[in-house]
Amino acid sequence: MSDCVTGGLTVLLAAAVIGIALRSYFTKPKLPHGVQFPPGPTSLPILGSALAIDVNAPWVTYKAWGNRYGDMVYTKLFGQDNIVINSEEIARDLLENRSQNYSDRPEIATNELFGVDHTTAFMRYNDRWRLHRKILHQSFRQDVVPDFRFMQVAKTHELLLNLLEDPLGYPKHLEVHAGSIIMSAVYSYDAARRNDHMIERALFALEVVLQEMRPEVAAIFSAFPSLLRLPSWLPGMRLKRVSPLAKRLALENLENPFAHTERGLTAGTVSSCMVADHLLKLDESNRDSALRKKAVMDSAATATGAGTETTAGVIMIFILVMVLHPDIQEKAHRLIENVVGTKRLPTFQDRPSLPYIDAILRECLRWHPVLPLAIMHAAVESDVYEGYYIPKGATVTPNVWAMCHNEVKYPHASEFNPDRFLNADGTLTDDTVGIVWGFGRRICPGRHLAEASVWSAMVHLLAIFKFSNAKDENGKEIEIKPRWGGGLTVRPVPFSCSITPRDAGMDIVALQHLIEVSV
Repeated sequence: MSDCVTGGLTVLLAAAVIGIALRSYFTKPKLPHGVQFPPGPTSLPILGSALAIDVNAPWVTYKAWGNRYGDMVYTKLFGQDNIVINSEEIARDLLENRSQNYSDRPEIATNELFGVDHTTAFMRYNDRWRLHRKILHQSFRQDVVPDFRFMQVAKTHELLLNLLEDPLGYPKHLEVHAGSIIMSAVYSYDAARRNDHMIERALFALEVVLQEMRPEVAAIFSAFPSLLRLPSWLPGMRLKRVSPLAKRLALENLENPFAHTERGLTAGTVSSCMVADHLLKLDESNRDSALRKKAVMDSAATATGAGTETTAGVIMIFILVMVLHPDIQEKAHRLIENVVGTKRLPTFQDRPSLPYIDAILRECLRWHPVLPLAIMHAAVESDVYEGYYIPKGATVTPNVWAMCHNEVKYPHASEFNPDRFLNADGTLTDDTVGIVWGFGRRICPGRHLAEASVWSAMVHLLAIFKFSNAKDENGKEIEIKPRWGGGLTVRPVPFSCSITPRDAGMDIVALQHLIEVSV
């Protein structure tokens, strides 16, 4: 049997059947009087609705279920209760207005195996999570983010240089760009423009973890944690073979950047950043000092991983749609040139005069969310909503992709159209597509920093480069058929494209001069 995800899942499902004696799949819990489960697809013994889900795009399956059964769908997956929410209104009612009951996370058995059980985003709703959340909020709240602008622009200038030197390597340059920004904000680590060891290791760790920790695989192991005791040589147990490397990389990326900041504090060589600011607040005489220090370390690693992956993913989507929609690209470039001119690069001070760039940004977030199913919530206690029963411990999945493709709110939702975020007078609408950042107490604390980083990258890329179809050896344009890869996060599979400077005389010396006069 092939050791691919599909083949491995088949073996794991067979093992799950053997485990039937450990759990009951044939009866639903007894419901309180007068309520019922939300409607949903037929649930098979043992598997539940697993076979009906497109594992490559489950959000599409969930949306189809929503069209058939309603905006709140009940399903069972490997014996676990699941509530899928396809409506923004219901998501806000439950995850925000009743956040005290829906801010938990389901237990994910593979987190410890891969050494990511310290990650704030996956953490259960408890005092440890609250401490992490407080640290992250204080570091990246909206009024603090402007302090990072100079650094963000400097890193964007480095991205321009990398793309000019090596346009074919654009996927890697985007990851390095995103990683260098968040590493600076979190650790006061000034990464080298190319081939930085700390960045390379962080990106390698992300690649390993995101490739192996696919949601459908995690669901099986969470339902049957005893499967983790199976030997690693069995088909379907690839994650046990990879997990030692993943765990080693996770520990390395948890400790090494943190140690850099600690050394810098002692030597006086680091500037204000998340880790330094919180370490300076620690009172070593306080008995909770060690606990708080560990919380700073853990939440810092969380911010680094999440900030790198999501920021790079959104910018890659942006480049894809610029190639697919040259008319939108040219309109945006003309507007930038009208405001900025050609003698300098854009700055954050230009942002109020460029609402169309913000409209493009919002449409990138909406058109294909990097986290199409957000991160799953869990019900702390049983609840009743609109007559429907939500059992204690149920996994609650907000289908952000379905909300972003709501045809009532976003007509012709599959089309990329920035104008949907502009009023008749050209100003921005009130719709910020905030749902892509999550809900309630679990909303992404780094969203303001990430959004500013993406805007800076977009406006600079549009000012300097033209994005178009690559050509084959006969000079014929190569058509792009977007493909999407990932698991928890989703981004375009790297595609062939042409990235060329708009100014034919733009070389490294000219670009460096333009950067110097723009600072």
